[in-house]
Amino acid sequence: MRESDVLQREVFIINAALTGMLPRKSDTPYVPITPEEIAEDAAAVVEAGAAIVHLHPRDAEGNPSCDPGLFGEVIGAVRERCPDVIICGTCSGRFESDVERRAACLSLPGPLKPDMGSLTCGSMNFPRQPSVNAPDTIIELAKRMKDNGIKPEVEVFEPGMVHFAKYLITKGILEEPLYVNILLGNLGTSPSTGLDLGIMVNALPEGTVWAAAGIGRYQLWANAMALAMGGNVRVGLEDNLYYDWRDKSLATNRMLVERVVRIGRELGRRPATPQEARQMIGLPDKGATA
Repeated sequence: MRESDVLQREVFIINAALTGMLPRKSDTPYVPITPEEIAEDAAAVVEAGAAIVHLHPRDAEGNPSCDPGLFGEVIGAVRERCPDVIICGTCSGRFESDVERRAACLSLPGPLKPDMGSLTCGSMNFPRQPSVNAPDTIIELAKRMKDNGIKPEVEVFEPGMVHFAKYLITKGILEEPLYVNILLGNLGTSPSTGLDLGIMVNALPEGTVWAAAGIGRYQLWANAMALAMGGNVRVGLEDNLYYDWRDKSLATNRMLVERVVRIGRELGRRPATPQEARQMIGLPDKGATA
């Protein structure tokens, strides 16, 4: 058994999705928008137990942005506050179809280059708009990540996306071991049930490091199922604004991370440090990436 396999039985990786593309200050005052706010939240969740931060820049009006200069500001601010954390830069197609713009963060220089980049392995419908990820686009983004030494954060919303990721392995476009986020509970894709999570986990290539996330009210369910199954979690305001959906009490990113830490500890597991997460995922240590 690999040392990283033994480690995963004892610890779990927390991937904190801090901002996303949709939440605005009018929805919750706790969503971080500016580079300084994002860096402050990153420091808070790392202190609470997160090993990965998943980053989305916003422009001065609060809109999603692919601007490489702004992306560099965000990453630079986070690196200054959290030098060891694993940084994942978004390459999302939810509001952007152009490959060049979606790949903007992948060619940032030196310490501004992210460790990981998001790679959604298929198209889907969100409640109000589609997210189009054509096969050629997915392949091009994956190739650019590989060329730049960036680990894909593979995102799957239904079983077909898992099978497309496996196809990309056969073509040498993706390399094992994969890191996969399984996102459940979106209206247009797989629901957040144990059966659906189990089907996708069972379909993953052997040795995959996987995490589960839930959209909206399903975040806590998906996180708890993943922890009980020996997996990892993605959590944060990108996917869910509320700490308690019954009374709609607002959460902070730190509150959401602290809750999954408590659940994990009750199950005999502790949050992985960024260095442990690098070992589990197959990333070089921080000294080798600087």
